[in-house]
Amino acid sequence: MASKRELKKNIDYLVSEVISDCFTYMLINGDKKRDEAIAIIESILDKRFELVHRIKHQVPNDNPKAVKAHYRDIRKDSIQIIDESFTKLSELSKK
Repeated sequence: MASKRELKKNIDYLVSEVISDCFTYMLINGDKKRDEAIAIIESILDKRFELVHRIKHQVPNDNPKAVKAHYRDIRKDSIQIIDESFTKLSELSKK
């Protein structure tokens, strides 16, 4: 299992990529759908805080399988959240 620190860094990196792409979208498109891009940024930041909170408050250490499942779920959820955010951003650029 990777460390908590590494998991948090990976989540922060992926979130920063989404935010960077949102700012790039706003730079290229000006005020067009700016509020929707800002909503994506706010949403991803809220979910980032939720994921970090889940990392810090883990299940008790007495069951190693439960701990592994807990972190596996966090990784899976983080990838899903990032993918949804990129999908929302790509839908904005298509409209």
